[in-house]
Amino acid sequence: MSATAVCLDSDACYRALLAHDTRFDGQFFTGVTSTGIYCRPVCRVRTPKPQNCQFYALAAQAEAAGFRPCLRCRPELAPAATVAWSTQDASALLAQQATGLLDALARDRDVDSAGLSGMAGVAARLGVSERHLRRIFEAQWGISPLQYLQTRRLLCAKHLLTDTPLPISQVAALSGFASLRRFNAAFVAHYRLQPRGLRQGAAEEAPARSKRPGASVQGLVLKASYRPPYDVAALLAFLQQRAIPGVEAVDMAAHSYQRSLALDHQGQRLTGWVQACFVAGTHGVEFRISESLLPALPRLMADLRQLLDLDADPTAIALSLGARFAGLEGLRVPGTLDGLELAVRGILGQQITVAAARTLAARLVQALGQPLPAQMATPFPALTHTFPSAAVLAEASGETLGSLGIVRQRQAAIQALARAVACGSIHLRPGADVAQTMAALQALPGIGPWTASYIAMRALRWPDAFPAGDVALHTALGLRQHKTPAVQAERLSQAWRPWRSYAVVRAWHSLSLSKPTPLPGA
Repeated sequence: MSATAVCLDSDACYRALLAHDTRFDGQFFTGVTSTGIYCRPVCRVRTPKPQNCQFYALAAQAEAAGFRPCLRCRPELAPAATVAWSTQDASALLAQQATGLLDALARDRDVDSAGLSGMAGVAARLGVSERHLRRIFEAQWGISPLQYLQTRRLLCAKHLLTDTPLPISQVAALSGFASLRRFNAAFVAHYRLQPRGLRQGAAEEAPARSKRPGASVQGLVLKASYRPPYDVAALLAFLQQRAIPGVEAVDMAAHSYQRSLALDHQGQRLTGWVQACFVAGTHGVEFRISESLLPALPRLMADLRQLLDLDADPTAIALSLGARFAGLEGLRVPGTLDGLELAVRGILGQQITVAAARTLAARLVQALGQPLPAQMATPFPALTHTFPSAAVLAEASGETLGSLGIVRQRQAAIQALARAVACGSIHLRPGADVAQTMAALQALPGIGPWTASYIAMRALRWPDAFPAGDVALHTALGLRQHKTPAVQAERLSQAWRPWRSYAVVRAWHSLSLSKPTPLPGA
């Protein structure tokens, strides 16, 4: 690493390593010079001596230094590191934002949907030249953007090789490699191991997984991790209250969420189902994904992590939010797997309750949604339809929408939004430009600041979204009697930056505990 690369406190990192502290999972990686392996801080192997440890902020840094990923703790499962942008200088912020955009490139070959096209697209999104981006990135992390991108793709491949029985050629293509030959060469060069060498470990783990009560071999099963604390019950309750019949279902006893899904990927429409199941006694989640969604698997894995907010850093968020929200550190901001669906639900939920918005969404699905193909076997009988596509909603007549109980103003908003998404002028995915997207949303009829902020919070995954005009938020903050509650809420929220989305979710949750007023309808 260069002298200017990000520096870690070796003593603090080693103390976290000794404690196997899960709060630091993904915040740094330990390279062990005596073995040539790098691990997560939660790895349960024998703790190496301090003089044999080197600490890195990114897995790519460890690999650039010549270390191979541990086959036991599996660095590819670690939550992504987060940095509070309000405490960083401009160069550090730029480098951090670049890692997020490079992650999008690594997981989704259909990157044009997010406005990216290689390194030039990443630099353009950040408003700098490609040369300046490389210089800042190398100064901050000690590696080049291409080295980072290569590591992300290799770790994605390692994840698929370990957890799935997919052919190696298919793993190479899904991980973003142009050919099997290039993939094999990169894998051997970085890990000094043939890709098929990981298959034995995956085969040994599969029988144990299949013996778990209620487990099934149907669909692909992949693992993920998160940093505690995590209030699983609260997140599942949030999703259950808003679950659209026929599209979503929540099993509180099994700690699982399942839904149908239709998505556009590389010019084709994929339809299938997914399940997320929290594994008791661990800080992990198992995702089951129908094989029909295989072409979009890396993108879908990232979207599932966003849905459950697995990469959040509760410690950093709690420090910003302070004592006002003490005791609620385990709450996360739920995301979505379908940005259009989330936006439509936001429109339907304007000024009505959660239950009423859910009823309208259910009617919309039954009238315009696509039934799951009869030949598609699904282990979840409650899943019968997918949410209507942008093209279908754009062409829906006012008479059809009106017959569902949707008032004229919201009809116009849904149709305008669907047309904007269908033509590609608005992208409702993580990584989209937040300011531009919110401005474009509010330029549409029937979409105001509240709806745009809600969409930014859950669909764009903007951690600092704040719907200052939300009535339930005013109640939770004790501002309902104030002459200008929105102004006062905005003023109070400045102390919670850059994590105001988490403050909103915690405020709403405090209302659900006391139940003095209905929650917002979206």
